Amino acid sequence: MIKNVCVFASSSSKVDESYFISAKNLGQKLAENNFDIVYGGSSLGLMWACAGTAKSFGSKIYGVMPERLYNMGVSTDECVELTVTECMRTRKAKMDEISDAVIALPGGFGTLEELSEMIVQKQLGYNNKPVIILNTNGFYDKLIEFFDVIIKQNFGKGNHRQIYFVADTTEDALQYLINYKPDFTPITKDDIYVK
Repeated sequence: MIKNVCVFASSSSKVDESYFISAKNLGQKLAENNFDIVYGGSSLGLMWACAGTAKSFGSKIYGVMPERLYNMGVSTDECVELTVTECMRTRKAKMDEISDAVIALPGGFGTLEELSEMIVQKQLGYNNKPVIILNTNGFYDKLIEFFDVIIKQNFGKGNHRQIYFVADTTEDALQYLINYKPDFTPITKDDIYVK
């Protein structure tokens, strides 16, 4: 059963307002459908827009933040639980441990790294969680094109497209999450490796 949804998103507060509207809409919809949020633990950017809105509509929010960022004073006391980790690697591991699904909103290099790790975790069969890319304003179009290049040039297998779902709207993301049935489960090395 999916309960805790991990949200990866930008910490920037200077991105276009349309991204904030989408993040807040997602937070509200997740809360209205009884999902709780796992996120980076800060009071900044799209990550807080989503998590803070979800909290205001009744979700519990769980923050996970590396010690270096925590010491910069960017955390919030709004989390039901805030875990401070040694580094980014342990942060991602903790977020993975306590979440049942992943949604990547638009974000920078940190979001890209987090999304990539969750795709690889699923590719190798360490989990079978839904991995959703929320493609607000076509933000991830070029990345999705690059994923296709990886597959077309045999750096990945065609079935790897089933690892992630690209949602153009929050409604698409929510419907996929609610109706999720695992459609990628590597069984053998032939499911994982290109030969």
